[in-house]
Amino acid sequence: MLTGKHLIQGHWTATSDQTFQSVNPKTGEALPTRFTEAGAEEAESALRAALSAFTQTRTFAGTDHADFLEAIAAEIEAQETAAALIGIAEQETALPPARLQGELARTTGQLRLFARIAREGSWQEAVIDTPDPARQPLPKPDLRRILRPIGPVIVFDASNFPFAFGACGGDTASALAAGNPVIVKAHPGHAGTDEMMAQAVLRVVNRLGLPAGIFSLLQGTGTEIGKLLVTHPAAEAVGFTGSQSAGRALFNLASARPRPIPVFAEMGSVNPLVVLPGAVQERAETIADGLAGSITMGVGQFCTKPGLIFYIDDQGGRRFTELLAERLEVSNEGTLLYPALRTRFDETIKSWQGVDGIQTRTTGASSGAANCRPWLLETDSALWRGADELHEEAFGPAALLVRCTDTEDLLSALDLLPGQLTGSIHTGASDEPSNVRSVVGHLEARVGRVVFNGYPTGVEVGFAMQHGGPYPATTASGTTSVGAFAIRRFARPIAYQNLPDALLPPELQQANPLGLLRMVNGEWTQAAA
Repeated sequence: MLTGKHLIQGHWTATSDQTFQSVNPKTGEALPTRFTEAGAEEAESALRAALSAFTQTRTFAGTDHADFLEAIAAEIEAQETAAALIGIAEQETALPPARLQGELARTTGQLRLFARIAREGSWQEAVIDTPDPARQPLPKPDLRRILRPIGPVIVFDASNFPFAFGACGGDTASALAAGNPVIVKAHPGHAGTDEMMAQAVLRVVNRLGLPAGIFSLLQGTGTEIGKLLVTHPAAEAVGFTGSQSAGRALFNLASARPRPIPVFAEMGSVNPLVVLPGAVQERAETIADGLAGSITMGVGQFCTKPGLIFYIDDQGGRRFTELLAERLEVSNEGTLLYPALRTRFDETIKSWQGVDGIQTRTTGASSGAANCRPWLLETDSALWRGADELHEEAFGPAALLVRCTDTEDLLSALDLLPGQLTGSIHTGASDEPSNVRSVVGHLEARVGRVVFNGYPTGVEVGFAMQHGGPYPATTASGTTSVGAFAIRRFARPIAYQNLPDALLPPELQQANPLGLLRMVNGEWTQAAA
Protein backbone atom coordinates (compact mmCIF):
# COMPACT_ATOMS: atom_id res chain seq x y z
CA MET A 1 0.00 0.00 0.00
CA LEU A 2 1.30 3.44 -0.94
CA THR A 3 1.07 6.23 1.62
CA GLY A 4 1.86 9.19 -0.63
CA LYS A 5 4.02 10.56 2.21
CA HIS A 6 7.71 11.18 2.87
CA LEU A 7 10.01 8.82 4.74
CA ILE A 8 11.86 10.80 7.42
CA GLN A 9 13.50 9.48 10.60
CA GLY A 10 11.90 6.09 10.01
CA HIS A 11 8.33 7.41 9.77
CA TRP A 12 5.92 8.22 6.95
CA THR A 13 4.97 11.85 7.39
CA ALA A 14 3.47 14.84 5.54
CA THR A 15 2.67 18.41 6.56
CA SER A 16 1.44 20.01 3.31
CA ASP A 17 -2.00 19.82 1.73
CA GLN A 18 -0.49 20.21 -1.74
CA THR A 19 -0.44 16.95 -3.67
CA PHE A 20 0.33 15.55 -7.11
CA GLN A 21 -0.27 12.28 -8.96
CA SER A 22 1.94 10.26 -11.27
CA VAL A 23 0.55 9.62 -14.75
CA ASN A 24 0.20 6.52 -16.90
CA PRO A 25 2.12 7.55 -20.06
CA LYS A 26 0.15 5.20 -22.31
CA THR A 27 -3.23 6.64 -21.42
CA GLY A 28 -2.38 10.05 -20.00
CA GLU A 29 -4.54 9.25 -16.99
CA ALA A 30 -3.51 10.13 -13.44
CA LEU A 31 -2.85 7.16 -11.13
CA PRO A 32 -4.90 7.04 -7.91
CA THR A 33 -2.31 7.76 -5.18
CA ARG A 34 -1.87 11.40 -4.22
CA PHE A 35 1.67 12.26 -3.16
CA THR A 36 2.35 15.16 -0.83
CA GLU A 37 4.69 17.95 -1.86
CA ALA A 38 7.74 18.29 0.41
CA GLY A 39 8.74 21.69 1.75
CA ALA A 40 11.14 23.39 4.11
CA GLU A 41 10.00 21.40 7.15
CA GLU A 42 10.62 18.06 5.46
CA ALA A 43 14.00 19.13 4.08
CA GLU A 44 15.11 20.35 7.50
CA SER A 45 13.91 17.19 9.28
CA ALA A 46 15.48 14.80 6.77
CA LEU A 47 18.87 16.50 6.79
CA ARG A 48 19.01 16.85 10.55
CA ALA A 49 18.14 13.15 10.84
CA ALA A 50 20.87 12.32 8.34
CA LEU A 51 23.40 14.41 10.23
CA SER A 52 22.53 12.58 13.43
CA ALA A 53 22.82 9.22 11.68
CA PHE A 54 26.23 10.16 10.29
CA THR A 55 27.71 10.35 13.78
CA GLN A 56 27.19 6.58 13.83
CA THR A 57 27.57 5.48 10.21
CA ARG A 58 30.93 7.22 9.79
CA THR A 59 32.42 4.78 12.32
CA PHE A 60 30.75 1.65 10.96
CA ALA A 61 32.97 -1.08 9.61
CA GLY A 62 32.83 -1.91 5.92
CA THR A 63 31.10 -5.15 6.82
CA ASP A 64 28.24 -3.16 8.38
CA HIS A 65 27.69 -1.19 5.18
CA ALA A 66 27.93 -4.41 3.17
CA ASP A 67 25.33 -6.17 5.33
CA PHE A 68 22.95 -3.24 4.86
CA LEU A 69 23.27 -3.20 1.09
CA GLU A 70 22.98 -6.97 0.75
CA ALA A 71 19.87 -6.96 2.93
CA ILE A 72 18.28 -4.26 0.74
CA ALA A 73 19.01 -6.31 -2.37
CA ALA A 74 17.43 -9.40 -0.83
CA GLU A 75 14.40 -7.41 0.33
CA ILE A 76 13.85 -6.01 -3.17
CA GLU A 77 14.21 -9.46 -4.72
CA ALA A 78 11.60 -11.03 -2.43
CA GLN A 79 8.91 -12.37 -4.73
CA GLU A 80 6.05 -10.24 -3.46
CA THR A 81 8.14 -7.05 -3.38
CA ALA A 82 9.66 -7.58 -6.83
CA ALA A 83 6.26 -8.25 -8.40
CA ALA A 84 4.77 -5.14 -6.80
CA LEU A 85 7.71 -2.99 -7.89
CA ILE A 86 7.49 -4.14 -11.49
CA GLY A 87 3.73 -3.64 -11.47
CA ILE A 88 3.79 -0.05 -10.24
CA ALA A 89 6.81 0.88 -12.40
CA GLU A 90 5.05 -0.42 -15.51
CA GLN A 91 2.03 1.76 -14.73
CA GLU A 92 4.14 4.86 -14.09
CA THR A 93 6.69 4.56 -16.91
CA ALA A 94 5.12 2.34 -19.62
CA LEU A 95 8.36 0.35 -19.66
CA PRO A 96 7.67 -3.32 -20.52
CA PRO A 97 7.91 -5.96 -17.77
CA ALA A 98 10.90 -7.68 -19.38
CA ARG A 99 12.89 -4.44 -19.38
CA LEU A 100 11.89 -3.73 -15.78
CA GLN A 101 12.83 -7.24 -14.66
CA GLY A 102 16.26 -6.80 -16.21
CA GLU A 103 16.67 -3.39 -14.63
CA LEU A 104 15.63 -4.70 -11.23
CA ALA A 105 18.31 -7.38 -11.52
CA ARG A 106 20.85 -4.70 -12.44
CA THR A 107 19.80 -2.71 -9.37
CA THR A 108 20.26 -5.57 -6.92
CA GLY A 109 23.50 -6.41 -8.71
CA GLN A 110 24.72 -2.85 -8.10
CA LEU A 111 23.81 -3.08 -4.44
CA ARG A 112 25.76 -6.32 -4.10
CA LEU A 113 28.72 -4.93 -6.05
CA PHE A 114 29.04 -2.01 -3.64
CA ALA A 115 28.52 -4.38 -0.71
CA ARG A 116 31.47 -6.40 -1.99
CA ILE A 117 33.55 -3.23 -2.36
CA ALA A 118 32.66 -2.01 1.14
CA ARG A 119 33.37 -5.41 2.70
CA GLU A 120 36.75 -5.81 0.98
CA GLY A 121 37.83 -2.27 1.90
CA SER A 122 40.63 -1.45 -0.53
CA TRP A 123 38.47 1.27 -2.15
CA GLN A 124 39.61 3.48 0.75
CA GLU A 125 43.12 3.56 -0.77
CA ALA A 126 45.10 3.17 2.42
CA VAL A 127 48.58 4.66 2.03
CA ILE A 128 51.28 4.63 4.71
CA ASP A 129 54.63 6.38 4.92
CA THR A 130 56.42 5.07 8.01
CA PRO A 131 58.49 7.47 10.14
CA ASP A 132 62.23 7.95 10.17
CA PRO A 133 63.25 9.89 13.31
CA ALA A 134 66.91 9.81 12.27
CA ARG A 135 66.38 11.47 8.89
CA GLN A 136 68.43 14.62 8.32
CA PRO A 137 68.06 17.53 8.28
CA LEU A 138 64.53 16.93 9.67
CA PRO A 139 62.90 13.78 11.07
CA LYS A 140 60.34 12.12 8.80
CA PRO A 141 56.85 11.93 10.39
CA ASP A 142 54.49 8.98 10.33
CA LEU A 143 51.83 9.73 7.68
CA ARG A 144 48.79 7.61 6.87
CA ARG A 145 46.17 8.54 4.28
CA ILE A 146 42.72 7.10 3.60
CA LEU A 147 39.35 7.95 2.04
CA ARG A 148 36.56 8.64 4.53
CA PRO A 149 32.81 9.32 4.12
CA ILE A 150 31.75 12.94 3.70
CA GLY A 151 28.27 13.15 5.27
CA PRO A 152 24.66 13.49 4.07
CA VAL A 153 24.29 12.97 0.32
CA ILE A 154 21.33 14.26 -1.72
CA VAL A 155 20.31 11.90 -4.55
CA PHE A 156 17.97 13.04 -7.32
CA ASP A 157 16.26 10.15 -9.09
CA ALA A 158 16.44 9.87 -12.88
CA SER A 159 13.35 9.55 -15.02
CA ASN A 160 14.61 6.91 -17.46
CA PHE A 161 15.78 4.23 -15.00
CA PRO A 162 13.19 3.96 -12.21
CA PHE A 163 15.17 1.19 -10.50
CA ALA A 164 18.85 1.47 -11.52
CA PHE A 165 18.94 5.26 -11.02
CA GLY A 166 16.00 5.35 -8.61
CA ALA A 167 15.67 5.37 -4.84
CA CYS A 168 18.00 2.37 -4.45
CA GLY A 169 20.04 2.99 -7.61
CA GLY A 170 23.75 3.43 -8.14
CA ASP A 171 24.06 6.85 -6.51
CA THR A 172 22.32 5.65 -3.35
CA ALA A 173 24.23 2.37 -3.25
CA SER A 174 27.64 3.98 -3.67
CA ALA A 175 26.93 6.72 -1.13
CA LEU A 176 25.72 4.21 1.47
CA ALA A 177 28.68 1.91 0.77
CA ALA A 178 31.05 4.77 1.56
CA GLY A 179 29.34 5.27 4.93
CA ASN A 180 27.09 8.24 4.18
CA PRO A 181 23.38 8.73 4.95
CA VAL A 182 21.23 9.46 1.88
CA ILE A 183 18.26 11.73 1.26
CA VAL A 184 16.50 10.73 -1.97
CA LYS A 185 14.46 13.27 -3.90
CA ALA A 186 11.99 11.00 -5.69
CA HIS A 187 11.15 11.58 -9.34
CA PRO A 188 7.51 12.66 -9.76
CA GLY A 189 7.23 10.50 -12.86
CA HIS A 190 7.59 7.34 -10.78
CA ALA A 191 6.75 8.49 -7.26
CA GLY A 192 5.01 5.24 -6.37
CA THR A 193 7.97 3.15 -7.48
CA ASP A 194 10.29 5.23 -5.33
CA GLU A 195 8.04 4.96 -2.28
CA MET A 196 7.84 1.20 -2.66
CA MET A 197 11.65 1.03 -2.81
CA ALA A 198 11.85 3.20 0.30
CA GLN A 199 9.43 0.87 2.10
CA ALA A 200 11.84 -2.00 1.40
CA VAL A 201 14.77 0.00 2.78
CA LEU A 202 12.81 0.92 5.90
CA ARG A 203 12.06 -2.72 6.63
CA VAL A 204 15.80 -3.46 6.48
CA VAL A 205 16.71 -0.44 8.63
CA ASN A 206 14.27 -1.58 11.31
CA ARG A 207 15.36 -5.20 11.15
CA LEU A 208 19.07 -4.36 11.46
CA GLY A 209 18.54 -1.67 14.09
CA LEU A 210 20.29 1.02 12.04
CA PRO A 211 19.94 4.75 12.75
CA ALA A 212 16.65 5.86 11.19
CA GLY A 213 18.16 8.90 9.46
CA ILE A 214 20.41 6.76 7.30
CA PHE A 215 17.83 6.89 4.49
CA SER A 216 15.07 9.39 3.74
CA LEU A 217 12.72 9.87 0.76
CA LEU A 218 11.07 13.16 -0.15
CA GLN A 219 8.41 13.64 -2.84
CA GLY A 220 7.80 16.75 -4.93
CA THR A 221 7.23 18.14 -8.41
CA GLY A 222 8.73 21.62 -8.29
CA THR A 223 12.24 22.99 -8.07
CA GLU A 224 11.86 24.45 -4.59
CA ILE A 225 12.43 21.22 -2.67
CA GLY A 226 15.59 20.56 -4.66
CA LYS A 227 16.86 24.04 -3.85
CA LEU A 228 16.10 23.55 -0.16
CA LEU A 229 18.01 20.27 -0.05
CA VAL A 230 21.07 21.39 -2.00
CA THR A 231 21.50 24.66 -0.11
CA HIS A 232 20.98 23.18 3.37
CA PRO A 233 24.17 23.49 5.46
CA ALA A 234 24.11 19.79 6.38
CA ALA A 235 24.23 18.55 2.75
CA GLU A 236 27.72 17.48 1.67
CA ALA A 237 27.27 16.26 -1.94
CA VAL A 238 24.69 15.80 -4.68
CA GLY A 239 24.15 12.95 -7.13
CA PHE A 240 22.03 13.73 -10.18
CA THR A 241 21.12 12.22 -13.55
CA GLY A 242 18.95 14.23 -15.92
CA SER A 243 18.84 17.24 -18.21
CA GLN A 244 21.64 19.75 -18.63
CA SER A 245 19.42 22.63 -17.52
CA ALA A 246 18.43 20.93 -14.26
CA GLY A 247 21.91 19.60 -13.55
CA ARG A 248 23.50 22.99 -14.15
CA ALA A 249 20.90 24.67 -11.93
CA LEU A 250 21.82 22.35 -9.05
CA PHE A 251 25.52 22.89 -9.73
CA ASN A 252 25.05 26.67 -9.60
CA LEU A 253 23.10 26.44 -6.34
CA ALA A 254 25.76 24.27 -4.72
CA SER A 255 28.58 26.53 -5.95
CA ALA A 256 26.86 29.67 -4.62
CA ARG A 257 26.58 28.32 -1.07
CA PRO A 258 28.74 30.00 1.60
CA ARG A 259 30.44 26.59 1.76
CA PRO A 260 30.22 25.05 -1.75
CA ILE A 261 29.69 21.32 -2.14
CA PRO A 262 30.30 19.01 -5.14
CA VAL A 263 27.49 18.15 -7.56
CA PHE A 264 28.06 14.95 -9.49
CA ALA A 265 25.62 15.56 -12.34
CA GLU A 266 25.34 13.31 -15.36
CA MET A 267 23.60 15.39 -18.02
CA GLY A 268 22.89 15.37 -21.75
CA SER A 269 24.95 13.59 -24.39
CA VAL A 270 24.51 13.07 -28.14
CA ASN A 271 27.05 10.20 -28.17
CA PRO A 272 28.65 10.63 -31.63
CA LEU A 273 29.11 7.52 -33.74
CA VAL A 274 31.50 7.43 -36.70
CA VAL A 275 31.09 4.95 -39.57
CA LEU A 276 34.18 4.76 -41.79
CA PRO A 277 34.05 3.56 -45.43
CA GLY A 278 35.69 0.20 -44.74
CA ALA A 279 32.98 -0.69 -42.23
CA VAL A 280 30.27 0.24 -44.74
CA GLN A 281 31.87 -1.92 -47.42
CA GLU A 282 32.08 -4.95 -45.15
CA ARG A 283 28.84 -4.87 -43.16
CA ALA A 284 26.52 -2.00 -44.01
CA GLU A 285 23.36 -4.01 -43.27
CA THR A 286 24.68 -5.35 -39.98
CA ILE A 287 25.64 -1.88 -38.79
CA ALA A 288 22.27 -0.46 -39.89
CA ASP A 289 20.49 -3.19 -37.92
CA GLY A 290 22.54 -2.65 -34.77
CA LEU A 291 22.41 1.12 -34.97
CA ALA A 292 18.64 1.21 -35.46
CA GLY A 293 18.28 -1.03 -32.42
CA SER A 294 20.54 1.22 -30.36
CA ILE A 295 18.68 4.40 -31.39
CA THR A 296 15.30 2.90 -30.49
CA MET A 297 16.34 0.92 -27.40
CA GLY A 298 14.18 2.03 -24.50
CA VAL A 299 12.36 4.34 -26.95
CA GLY A 300 15.57 6.32 -27.31
CA GLN A 301 15.57 7.31 -23.64
CA PHE A 302 19.03 6.03 -22.75
CA CYS A 303 21.63 8.66 -21.93
CA THR A 304 24.02 6.68 -24.16
CA LYS A 305 21.75 6.62 -27.23
CA PRO A 306 23.79 7.38 -30.39
CA GLY A 307 22.14 10.60 -31.56
CA LEU A 308 24.76 11.94 -33.98
CA ILE A 309 26.14 9.78 -36.82
CA PHE A 310 29.07 10.89 -38.98
CA TYR A 311 29.80 9.16 -42.31
CA ILE A 312 31.76 9.81 -45.51
CA ASP A 313 29.57 10.92 -48.42
CA ASP A 314 30.31 8.26 -51.03
CA GLN A 315 28.23 5.56 -52.68
CA GLY A 316 28.69 3.14 -49.80
CA GLY A 317 27.88 5.78 -47.22
CA ARG A 318 24.70 6.77 -49.00
CA ARG A 319 23.61 3.14 -49.22
CA PHE A 320 24.23 2.75 -45.49
CA THR A 321 22.01 5.73 -44.67
CA GLU A 322 19.22 4.31 -46.85
CA LEU A 323 19.42 1.02 -44.98
CA LEU A 324 19.31 2.80 -41.62
CA ALA A 325 16.31 4.89 -42.69
CA GLU A 326 14.47 1.78 -43.87
CA ARG A 327 14.95 0.05 -40.53
CA LEU A 328 13.87 3.04 -38.50
CA GLU A 329 10.84 3.61 -40.73
CA VAL A 330 9.44 0.19 -39.87
CA SER A 331 10.34 0.32 -36.17
CA ASN A 332 7.50 0.02 -33.72
CA GLU A 333 5.94 3.01 -32.04
CA GLY A 334 6.99 3.43 -28.42
CA THR A 335 5.79 5.31 -25.35
CA LEU A 336 7.98 7.90 -23.68
CA LEU A 337 8.21 7.98 -19.91
CA TYR A 338 5.77 10.82 -19.42
CA PRO A 339 3.85 13.27 -21.66
CA ALA A 340 6.14 16.24 -20.95
CA LEU A 341 9.02 14.31 -22.49
CA ARG A 342 6.98 13.86 -25.67
CA THR A 343 6.41 17.63 -25.78
CA ARG A 344 10.13 18.39 -25.41
CA PHE A 345 11.00 15.71 -27.96
CA ASP A 346 8.60 17.18 -30.52
CA GLU A 347 9.98 20.67 -29.89
CA THR A 348 13.54 19.49 -30.56
CA ILE A 349 12.56 17.73 -33.79
CA LYS A 350 10.72 20.86 -34.98
CA SER A 351 13.80 22.92 -34.14
CA TRP A 352 15.94 20.61 -36.27
CA GLN A 353 13.46 20.68 -39.14
CA GLY A 354 13.42 24.47 -39.00
CA VAL A 355 17.05 24.63 -40.15
CA ASP A 356 17.17 25.50 -43.83
CA GLY A 357 18.67 22.59 -45.78
CA ILE A 358 17.91 19.81 -43.28
CA GLN A 359 16.51 16.57 -44.73
CA THR A 360 13.93 14.37 -43.01
CA ARG A 361 14.61 10.70 -43.73
CA THR A 362 11.75 9.08 -41.75
CA THR A 363 8.16 10.16 -41.18
CA GLY A 364 8.17 9.86 -37.39
CA ALA A 365 4.34 9.91 -37.28
CA SER A 366 3.04 9.25 -33.77
CA SER A 367 -0.15 8.88 -31.79
CA GLY A 368 -1.21 8.82 -28.15
CA ALA A 369 -0.37 10.85 -25.06
CA ALA A 370 3.35 10.05 -24.98
CA ASN A 371 3.78 7.75 -27.97
CA CYS A 372 6.29 8.40 -30.73
CA ARG A 373 8.02 6.81 -33.69
CA PRO A 374 11.70 7.14 -34.65
CA TRP A 375 13.00 10.18 -36.47
CA LEU A 376 16.07 10.26 -38.71
CA LEU A 377 17.23 13.58 -40.14
CA GLU A 378 20.28 14.44 -42.21
CA THR A 379 22.54 17.37 -42.97
CA ASP A 380 26.04 18.03 -44.27
CA SER A 381 29.00 18.91 -42.10
CA ALA A 382 29.07 22.57 -43.17
CA LEU A 383 25.44 23.12 -42.19
CA TRP A 384 25.86 21.17 -38.96
CA ARG A 385 28.82 23.33 -37.94
CA GLY A 386 26.84 26.53 -38.29
CA ALA A 387 23.48 25.50 -36.78
CA ASP A 388 23.48 25.39 -32.99
CA GLU A 389 20.03 23.76 -33.01
CA LEU A 390 21.55 20.65 -34.58
CA HIS A 391 23.97 20.24 -31.67
CA GLU A 392 21.16 19.72 -29.15
CA GLU A 393 20.14 16.33 -27.79
CA ALA A 394 16.76 14.92 -28.77
CA PHE A 395 15.82 12.76 -25.78
CA GLY A 396 13.86 10.05 -27.53
CA PRO A 397 14.12 7.83 -30.64
CA ALA A 398 15.85 10.27 -32.99
CA ALA A 399 19.24 10.64 -34.63
CA LEU A 400 20.95 13.09 -36.96
CA LEU A 401 23.13 11.97 -39.87
CA VAL A 402 26.06 14.24 -40.78
CA ARG A 403 27.67 13.56 -44.14
CA CYS A 404 31.32 14.54 -44.51
CA THR A 405 33.37 14.95 -47.67
CA ASP A 406 36.39 13.04 -46.39
CA THR A 407 38.20 12.01 -43.21
CA GLU A 408 39.73 15.45 -42.73
CA ASP A 409 36.27 17.02 -42.90
CA LEU A 410 34.97 14.45 -40.43
CA LEU A 411 37.80 15.13 -37.97
CA SER A 412 37.24 18.88 -38.12
CA ALA A 413 33.55 18.28 -37.32
CA LEU A 414 34.49 16.12 -34.34
CA ASP A 415 36.61 19.03 -33.08
CA LEU A 416 33.40 21.02 -32.49
CA LEU A 417 31.85 18.46 -30.19
CA PRO A 418 31.49 19.39 -26.52
CA GLY A 419 31.97 16.76 -23.81
CA GLN A 420 30.07 13.50 -24.26
CA LEU A 421 29.47 10.30 -22.31
CA THR A 422 30.48 8.06 -25.22
CA GLY A 423 31.94 8.09 -28.71
CA SER A 424 31.84 5.13 -31.10
CA ILE A 425 33.73 4.15 -34.24
CA HIS A 426 33.00 1.45 -36.83
CA THR A 427 35.89 0.46 -39.07
CA GLY A 428 36.82 -2.15 -41.64
CA ALA A 429 39.97 -3.80 -42.93
CA SER A 430 40.34 -1.30 -45.79
CA ASP A 431 40.30 1.79 -43.56
CA GLU A 432 43.69 3.44 -43.17
CA PRO A 433 45.06 2.70 -39.68
CA SER A 434 46.16 6.33 -39.39
CA ASN A 435 42.58 7.48 -40.02
CA VAL A 436 41.26 5.07 -37.41
CA ARG A 437 43.82 6.28 -34.86
CA SER A 438 42.93 9.89 -35.62
CA VAL A 439 39.21 9.30 -35.08
CA VAL A 440 39.88 7.42 -31.84
CA GLY A 441 42.13 10.25 -30.65
CA HIS A 442 39.54 12.92 -31.43
CA LEU A 443 36.83 10.95 -29.63
CA GLU A 444 39.07 10.18 -26.66
CA ALA A 445 39.60 13.90 -26.07
CA ARG A 446 35.85 14.49 -25.78
CA VAL A 447 34.22 11.43 -24.24
CA GLY A 448 34.31 9.20 -21.19
CA ARG A 449 34.05 5.89 -23.07
CA VAL A 450 35.23 4.98 -26.58
CA VAL A 451 33.31 2.10 -28.20
CA PHE A 452 34.95 0.17 -31.04
CA ASN A 453 32.76 -1.59 -33.62
CA GLY A 454 29.80 -1.57 -31.27
CA TYR A 455 27.02 0.57 -29.82
CA PRO A 456 27.08 2.65 -26.64
CA THR A 457 23.69 1.64 -25.24
CA GLY A 458 24.06 -0.90 -22.49
CA VAL A 459 26.36 0.21 -19.67
CA GLU A 460 28.22 -2.63 -17.98
CA VAL A 461 28.27 -2.35 -14.19
CA GLY A 462 31.79 -3.40 -13.25
CA PHE A 463 35.18 -2.24 -12.07
CA ALA A 464 36.51 -0.78 -15.34
CA MET A 465 33.38 1.13 -16.44
CA GLN A 466 33.65 4.89 -16.95
CA HIS A 467 30.22 6.49 -17.21
CA GLY A 468 31.00 10.16 -17.30
CA GLY A 469 32.74 12.67 -19.53
CA PRO A 470 33.89 16.26 -19.94
CA TYR A 471 31.38 19.06 -19.40
CA PRO A 472 28.54 19.34 -20.38
CA ALA A 473 28.14 15.55 -20.23
CA THR A 474 28.90 15.82 -16.51
CA THR A 475 29.94 18.43 -13.98
CA ALA A 476 32.81 16.26 -12.69
CA SER A 477 34.69 14.57 -15.52
CA GLY A 478 37.06 12.79 -13.15
CA THR A 479 34.27 10.61 -11.75
CA THR A 480 31.87 7.91 -12.91
CA SER A 481 28.23 7.36 -11.96
CA VAL A 482 28.29 3.65 -12.86
CA GLY A 483 30.68 0.98 -11.67
CA ALA A 484 32.93 0.40 -8.71
CA PHE A 485 34.71 3.76 -8.77
CA ALA A 486 31.42 5.64 -8.30
CA ILE A 487 32.02 5.20 -4.56
CA ARG A 488 34.93 7.67 -4.66
CA ARG A 489 32.53 10.56 -5.35
CA PHE A 490 31.20 10.38 -1.83
CA ALA A 491 34.45 10.21 0.13
CA ARG A 492 37.32 12.56 0.81
CA PRO A 493 40.97 11.90 1.64
CA ILE A 494 42.27 12.52 5.13
CA ALA A 495 45.81 12.07 6.41
CA TYR A 496 46.82 11.24 9.98
CA GLN A 497 50.22 12.39 11.20
CA ASN A 498 51.89 10.68 14.14
CA LEU A 499 48.60 9.32 15.53
CA PRO A 500 48.92 6.48 18.07
CA ASP A 501 48.06 3.15 16.48
CA ALA A 502 45.01 2.65 18.70
CA LEU A 503 43.45 5.89 17.44
CA LEU A 504 43.87 5.04 13.76
CA PRO A 505 41.10 3.49 11.63
CA PRO A 506 41.67 -0.30 11.38
CA GLU A 507 42.54 0.14 7.69
CA LEU A 508 45.65 2.12 8.68
CA GLN A 509 46.73 0.29 11.81
CA GLN A 510 50.22 -1.16 11.95
CA ALA A 511 49.18 -4.81 11.99
CA ASN A 512 46.76 -4.46 9.04
CA PRO A 513 43.99 -6.36 10.90
CA LEU A 514 41.69 -6.29 7.84
CA GLY A 515 44.32 -7.78 5.55
CA LEU A 516 44.03 -4.96 3.00
CA LEU A 517 46.32 -4.37 0.07
CA ARG A 518 47.97 -1.10 1.12
CA MET A 519 50.72 1.11 -0.23
CA VAL A 520 53.48 1.18 2.38
CA ASN A 521 56.49 3.37 1.62
CA GLY A 522 55.61 3.40 -2.07
CA GLU A 523 55.07 -0.35 -2.51
CA TRP A 524 51.85 -2.39 -2.50
CA THR A 525 51.68 -5.02 0.21
CA GLN A 526 49.33 -6.87 2.55
CA ALA A 527 51.98 -7.16 5.21
CA ALA A 528 52.01 -5.20 8.42
CA ALA A 529 53.50 -1.73 8.22
